[in-house]
Amino acid sequence: MSEPVLSLRGIGKHYGGVTAVDGVDLDVVAGDVLAICGDNGAGKSTLIRIMAGAVAPDIGSIRLDGAPVRFRSPQDALGQGVATIYQELALAPRLSIAANVFLGAELTRSWLGVRLLDKARMRQEARAYLARLSVAVADVGAPVERLSGGQRQAVAICRALRWNARLIIMDEPTAALGVRETAEVLGLIRRLREEGRTIVLISHAMRDVVAVANRVAILRNGRKVIDRPLEGRETAEVLGRWVLSGEAV
Repeated sequence: MSEPVLSLRGIGKHYGGVTAVDGVDLDVVAGDVLAICGDNGAGKSTLIRIMAGAVAPDIGSIRLDGAPVRFRSPQDALGQGVATIYQELALAPRLSIAANVFLGAELTRSWLGVRLLDKARMRQEARAYLARLSVAVADVGAPVERLSGGQRQAVAICRALRWNARLIIMDEPTAALGVRETAEVLGLIRRLREEGRTIVLISHAMRDVVAVANRVAILRNGRKVIDRPLEGRETAEVLGRWVLSGEAV
């Protein structure tokens, strides 16, 4: 097994008298598409927020590339190569595709000593990022609100690529999407893995997990109960039974 990109040991988080995550060990190995699954209230959302730097664990340790780390914020995690794409995507719908790709990291140029937005370069680079994902968009100057759900996911992924994220956490990326858009997003995940990116995928859609993940970790009542490779014989129905029972069958 390769050295983990991200390693969690004994991670715990409590909210008052409620234990959201309880002693979770998890290794995210370079090149994996690791699916984290579990029923509602299993602790998935809290765990990924800890991995993303949005929440600090009460106990436990995190290592990034083997070195101890404590993310102070999502921006801190992003600066160290860990990007999170939440279900809401955090896109500005009325801004252009290019503007969304570079949101918070706009490119500028100097003109007569004045710093101006370099819109031409941002459009050019946005097209290049989309091309890497094999996403065809006619006009990167068009507002994001005109895009399909699958295309919006592509824009959010391009932003992660812009930050050169090595580990990309995706929270329910196919939720509320139709069949065609779901297929587009699964294709994006495959292309990210082909690029050498490491993916953590949180999903309730077992068919999507089986289609793209090579490993699955299942949480139940805040604890990790299963962590194993997904093999060709696994089906969405089998994986669904693991989630419900907490046992590999």
